Amino acid sequence: MNIVCLLGSPRPAGNSAAIANRVTETAAGLGATVRTFELNRLTYRGCQGCYACKTRLDHCILQDDLTEVLDAVRDADVLVLATPVYYGEVTGQLKCFIDRTFSYLVPDFITSCTPSRLTRGKRLVFVVTQGLPEESLFADIFPRYERFFKWLGFSKTRLIRACGLRPDTPADVVAPYLRQAEEVAREICG
Repeated sequence: MNIVCLLGSPRPAGNSAAIANRVTETAAGLGATVRTFELNRLTYRGCQGCYACKTRLDHCILQDDLTEVLDAVRDADVLVLATPVYYGEVTGQLKCFIDRTFSYLVPDFITSCTPSRLTRGKRLVFVVTQGLPEESLFADIFPRYERFFKWLGFSKTRLIRACGLRPDTPADVVAPYLRQAEEVAREICG
């Protein structure tokens, strides 16, 4: 099993990264091949809306650090996306990646019964952390992005959502989410 993990937080040791890393470490222990990218360390641009990936190419025309990431995701069986909530949304780093997945769609994606160039059946694990403890806040993030990833051919999706986590949150409060990450890893590798 080939797993690609994208850390969307600018904090490499933050809560979303810790939970995602627990997923990947557990999966690696079960025999999976794991590749992790810290998006904040890469230099890339968002989608330019040029439609070259629909008219001349079968991939994004931009050649930057995200090119390798897009190729890795194309080859992956499982994609782990991790992000804290920043101002009611995924981080800008992750949003730029998501926008660039437009290049995975075929030219007639609006009407095609197979709109994606990706192999169908990929799995998605979405890790979302937020400082505010109210679960009703920002509950729309995962369902919104889940729809896009299902359109891209991801058939099985899992959410690990942790509310009320801040940089100084005690380890015992974070521990249940780390256990959930281990369970998800065993599920996707089983």
